[in-house]
Amino acid sequence: MASYDLVVIGSGPSGQRAAVSAVKKGKRVALVEMRDVVGGVCINTGTIPSKTMREAVLHLSGYNYRSIYGMNYRVKEKITMSDLAFRVQHVIKTEIDVTEAQLSRNGVDVMTGVASFEDPTHISVVGRQGSNALEASNIIIAVGTRPAETKKVPINGRTIINSDQILELQNLPKTLLVVGGGVIGVEYTCMFAALGVRVTLIEKRPKLLEFADQEIVEALSYHLRDSRVTMRLNEEVESVEELADGTVVANLESKKKLSGDALLYAVGRQGNIGDLNLASAGLEGDSRGRIPVDKDFRTKVPHIYAVGDVIGFPSLASVSMEQGRIAAERAFGESMVQSNPSFYPYGIYTIPEISFIGKTEEQLTEEDVPYEVGVAYYREIARGQIRGDTTGRLKLIFHRETKQILGVHIIGEGAAELVHIGQAVMVLNGTIEYFIDSVFNYPTLAECYKAAAFNGINRLARFES
Repeated sequence: MASYDLVVIGSGPSGQRAAVSAVKKGKRVALVEMRDVVGGVCINTGTIPSKTMREAVLHLSGYNYRSIYGMNYRVKEKITMSDLAFRVQHVIKTEIDVTEAQLSRNGVDVMTGVASFEDPTHISVVGRQGSNALEASNIIIAVGTRPAETKKVPINGRTIINSDQILELQNLPKTLLVVGGGVIGVEYTCMFAALGVRVTLIEKRPKLLEFADQEIVEALSYHLRDSRVTMRLNEEVESVEELADGTVVANLESKKKLSGDALLYAVGRQGNIGDLNLASAGLEGDSRGRIPVDKDFRTKVPHIYAVGDVIGFPSLASVSMEQGRIAAERAFGESMVQSNPSFYPYGIYTIPEISFIGKTEEQLTEEDVPYEVGVAYYREIARGQIRGDTTGRLKLIFHRETKQILGVHIIGEGAAELVHIGQAVMVLNGTIEYFIDSVFNYPTLAECYKAAAFNGINRLARFES
């Protein structure tokens, strides 16, 4: 039996970061991965494939340049699923190689197989090469999630698929039904719409992306409709069936019937805890397979931690990495490492892209915080015209009295990069004057910060004059 200071179950962003952080502290670490390759859902079926596919869609469709060269402009006239998969597989392979090299370079023992608890300190790993028994002083569960399932939607992997099976589509459908208006559903809706697919988006809630600033979501909804997406909000699927001719029909509870060449079911994710035998460790997951943890990511068993998507919201790769790092530090008595979730940025890779940090207008209104808003539009910035993105906007929310930045909300290409400027200022408790007094390269989209700051200050001046 091999003995370790730390065993990490799962090699996604959180597990990888936890393992490397512990090794840097001189600990002996084993990382167990059930797949034949490392990287978890993030690299193999989730974040990396979907974001790479998005880039392929934007490039091949010529989407970003239609405002300059015309709505019919395309880099490739007939785009196939093979075209998209080619770029995706290239990036996946590279990321796997990079991850394997990092784990090897740092001396992490990587084991392939399915991990399950024998008791709170012993884990068995069963793989193709046989089984191993591990003993660990500390354990971090980072098993991630899988697409949720329901009897209402019989996934067949051909015409009725989940988000892990996107690239298994044999042909690009002419019409697509997307069930689920969360991040995954909306991202894929945007991609297929950019390719000219007629998409119908079905969501049981009255709004898309309810956790985001609603002005930004309304702007996205406008773009979706402009891309000929039909949105069926406040609608729930009762059943799904495949007809003899291959057409997929979604029967809604409102008695409506919607049809398409294919259906993507993207309603939530389920914690990947089925094989862990959590009961033997004194643990259990909730109805969605999530493991409860405290602020230090410790479960109710003190030496066992859980991080990443398996603990639930926000389920962001960037946040999962930070959770893994903190859990590894806490496991070995380090309490000085701190991280403030209120300063975590969010990136939603829709078309156009959305990114934000801090509070929304809705949250501040509910909290009775006096605030003002400054807005800048890409179309007013030279770089926006150069890039052909004239629909983007950046919104600064700041306190009316202290002028401290309370939130940054962006829609438009490059939003997920641009938000980090606002993040740095917020972390340092900066005010809107920072942007007014700063000089930004010209022409850049970063100039939006200065334009938005002036817009916000000018609004305040109207009340003070």
